[in-house]
Amino acid sequence: MTTLGIIGAGNIGFNVAKAAIAAGYDVVIANSRGPATLAATVAELGEGTRAATAQEAAEASDLILVAVPLGKVDSLPAKELAGKIVMDAGNYYPQRDGRIAELDANQATTAELTQRALPHSTVVKAFNHINAKDIPAHGKPAGDPARRALGIAGDDHAAKAVVVSFLDAIGFDAVDLGALAESWRIERDTPTYGVPVTRSELEQILPGVERVTQG
Repeated sequence: MTTLGIIGAGNIGFNVAKAAIAAGYDVVIANSRGPATLAATVAELGEGTRAATAQEAAEASDLILVAVPLGKVDSLPAKELAGKIVMDAGNYYPQRDGRIAELDANQATTAELTQRALPHSTVVKAFNHINAKDIPAHGKPAGDPARRALGIAGDDHAAKAVVVSFLDAIGFDAVDLGALAESWRIERDTPTYGVPVTRSELEQILPGVERVTQG
């Protein structure tokens, strides 16, 4: 049984947890306020879920989802996440995160900043261009012509294969965008941000995507 660790119990974290539990995963979920504040969340998610500290979630899990504001990635438990595959669902919202010069100048991506904060982990961009509520609702069996596709990006092929397998298990196809530096193609204000598309539709749209300045 694979255990999914989730650091960040907001909308994305909660809904990925819901989809993972439905697919047979165990889930260890954490937030910045401590396990005691997650009693209602764990009760709603049900059997197969437990609350923990971020450090405990990292240590206990085979695969990790990080769904925290971009400004908090430097506070992630880098030591406990060392050697782990980390799915990064983050997006850049200057009104929340403050201005980040590298992102404003398109000199880096949010995923590259997460990788920098976690130098001994392997980061794969995932889940950042789907509305949270759609995650448990839109999954379909493999081969369904209407199956939704999500873009992923990462610098390690083996890590991306693990994430592709997880997405498949919860009902989604995956389209590999390439390296973390290419993850801007599914950032906010791009054509597929929050828009349901199939694999073929996403593959057709991506070549024409232009990089935008995130304001």
